[in-house]
Amino acid sequence: MRKTAFILLPMLFLATPALAHLDPVEHGSFAAGFTHPVSGLDHILAMVAVGLWAALLPPRGRFLVPAAFVVAMMAGFLLALLGGSLPFVEPAILASGVVIGLLAAVALKVDIAVGAALVGFFALFHGYAHGGEMGSAGALAYAGGFALATAVLHGVGIAFGDGLGRIAIRTAGAATALASLCLAAGIGG
Repeated sequence: MRKTAFILLPMLFLATPALAHLDPVEHGSFAAGFTHPVSGLDHILAMVAVGLWAALLPPRGRFLVPAAFVVAMMAGFLLALLGGSLPFVEPAILASGVVIGLLAAVALKVDIAVGAALVGFFALFHGYAHGGEMGSAGALAYAGGFALATAVLHGVGIAFGDGLGRIAIRTAGAATALASLCLAAGIGG
């Protein structure tokens, strides 16, 4: 299991999808929503970082912190659908990978409510971006797709942490923060 995770995690960061965003007319709204979070390295890094950090939290936090991310992300999506505005969306998304990656890197222990609020703040921006890029997709199916993909990416981070332990989580958190900084600087994106 450890060897498999060691091989698969770098592949996750190196892989790029063949199509950036699926056409909802051709592929369906759910599929378009599901592929959206996995079509951008900035989203992947942040989502996996949430799972990495959650793997270090007490058992309740392992569920509640990623769940708070998904719930707040849906609120950001709704804000975009309703025509609301949210400043600094892309910088906040990039910052989420840096900040949450660093939380995992330093194994910061916080109250679960504080952790949920922190990831929820960043999730608003992710959800807003999903809403802004929905195109002709049906909102409900599209939202279901990106919510499921987000939960899967959180699960990847948790599974990685469970498979390899604290030192690997902290190392992966630092790598996530560094990769997010590189994206913010325009390196490798």
